[in-house]
Amino acid sequence: MALINPHINFNGNAEEAFTFYKSVFGGEFANIMRFKDIASTEFPVAEKEANKIMHIALPIGKNVLMANDVPESMGRTNENENRSKISISAESKKEADKLFNGLSEGGQIEFPIADSPWGSYFGMFRDKYGIEWIVDFDPNYRGQL
Repeated sequence: MALINPHINFNGNAEEAFTFYKSVFGGEFANIMRFKDIASTEFPVAEKEANKIMHIALPIGKNVLMANDVPESMGRTNENENRSKISISAESKKEADKLFNGLSEGGQIEFPIADSPWGSYFGMFRDKYGIEWIVDFDPNYRGQL
């Protein structure tokens, strides 16, 4: 079965955001590459962009959360874009609470985590980096999503 691995664009704070995500999810970064690591005569990198993140990956279970900083030359990422969310299917209410409370710290809660009308334990928020998340625990679908 294929896995879906979210990829997020940041405006220069990918490393800060991923350090925060690592503090909530645990684990270790699988990969960190900076723009200076790929700089060459064919791909020059401005000094102010050199230490920005070209690629970062944090394994979470069988999935990987990935990101990069968008170079200024490509324009800014719209931090208010709200057409997509990262959805986490927790294995228990306890895990759902831990993830919801950790990731939403300093952010804006859109739907507090609680039992939902459709039978799952559900919450939704925008974290302090502007990324939108859904945390859900549904005992009827555990392991099937």
